[in-house]
Amino acid sequence: MAPPNQLGKRVKLTQVRRPFIVGSTALPFSETNPRPAGVPDNHTHSWQVFVKGVEDTDITYWLRRVQFKLHESIPNYVRMVDGEPGKPFIVNETGWGEFDIAIKLYYVNDSGEKPQTLYHYLRLHPYGRTEEEKQAMIMENGEIRSWSYEEQLFNEPFDVFYRILTSGARTAMIPNSNRPGQPFSRETEAAEVKKLRDAQTTTEEWSQRILQELKGKEDLLAKLKAENAAAAAAPKPS
Repeated sequence: MAPPNQLGKRVKLTQVRRPFIVGSTALPFSETNPRPAGVPDNHTHSWQVFVKGVEDTDITYWLRRVQFKLHESIPNYVRMVDGEPGKPFIVNETGWGEFDIAIKLYYVNDSGEKPQTLYHYLRLHPYGRTEEEKQAMIMENGEIRSWSYEEQLFNEPFDVFYRILTSGARTAMIPNSNRPGQPFSRETEAAEVKKLRDAQTTTEEWSQRILQELKGKEDLLAKLKAENAAAAAAPKPS
């Protein structure tokens, strides 16, 4: 990290965001994906975990290194991957189990930013609340894909780094529509927003229904109490 006095002043009231993808893919061993020589017999899948740009755009101008902390049972389980322009930060492995991977992001020296850590869960098998969600994880070749869209936010970056982030064609734009192998786009974003709005509408409808039922029960209870009070106050026959 460069000394702050070499990075200029911070650009006040400015936030720069850069989209990227954190994910993993896993493929069961089979005739079309044979187990490599020397791989233990109990390993069932080949897999990879990565950090990369949306549509494979270069992100090494702001991210210089990524540390992947794998399961401790894996030899050399802490992997450091230095950035190569135009290439993803990626680790390839084999195994049989799912686990959390700690991913530490190291920014370019001119950023003046401290490393940050995020987490990704390695999936070897499809998951989801519905069968549709599970099937969406399975690619045509049987590959299990678990990707997540992330945004790196730089708040009030140093002047030198701000110029790096905004020079040339370096923007925060993502594609307008989906294409094979690249599921994140404005189209995806709009679909997710619609899902959230639909869910909110459904929740509000359920809330109104529950409130109406509750009011009906409260009215009935009040009526029964009034009837009981009237019966208690009525003169008793002598």
